[in-house]
Amino acid sequence: MGFDTTKLVWTRAPRSYDIQPDWITITTDPHTDLWQRTYYGFRNDNAPVLLMQTEEEFFSFVVKTDFSSSHQRFDQCGVVVYLDSDNWLKGSIEYENEEYQRLGSVVTNHGYSDWATTDIAACVKSMWYRLSRRRSDYCLECSADGVTFRQMRICHLHEGSGTIRFGIYACSPEESSFEAIFTDMALTQCLWQAHDGQAPDEDL
Repeated sequence: MGFDTTKLVWTRAPRSYDIQPDWITITTDPHTDLWQRTYYGFRNDNAPVLLMQTEEEFFSFVVKTDFSSSHQRFDQCGVVVYLDSDNWLKGSIEYENEEYQRLGSVVTNHGYSDWATTDIAACVKSMWYRLSRRRSDYCLECSADGVTFRQMRICHLHEGSGTIRFGIYACSPEESSFEAIFTDMALTQCLWQAHDGQAPDEDL
């Protein structure tokens, strides 16, 4: 399996970007975001998302992100599965202030988003992500060095079976712009192993 950047398609393109075989840069436009309804009430679906389509039910996608120039609250970039405006998931680091950032993920099912985060130091300026698929279930992991990955989240997309689209994104929800750099992209066999613990309950 290989990750061919020539097969990537924008849902919406930013004004400035560069796509090369080994790296991609996205310069974010202000007031771009992905969010649906929950808590805030608003809906925003205008972030630039660069996607590859696949029918493969078991795979892992790895990418390294560099966001050294992020500086405004909610500046973010990361990995994404985007089916449509109401069904998607993303993993990223969102800039908060000069002291800390939020490493986290959002899962949106049928038009409602959630947000699970943990605070990390603001000095972190790069992060690896690994997105793995097992049919309609997904695992997000992160790594500081691209070798040792830590689980961020296991989740289910209600519409996440069959053909899906996955890839990268970057956005700036407030009055901001920064350059997100994506490198070391790889598509491999699924590295999220089948669960070998407790057996599922029998149907009653």
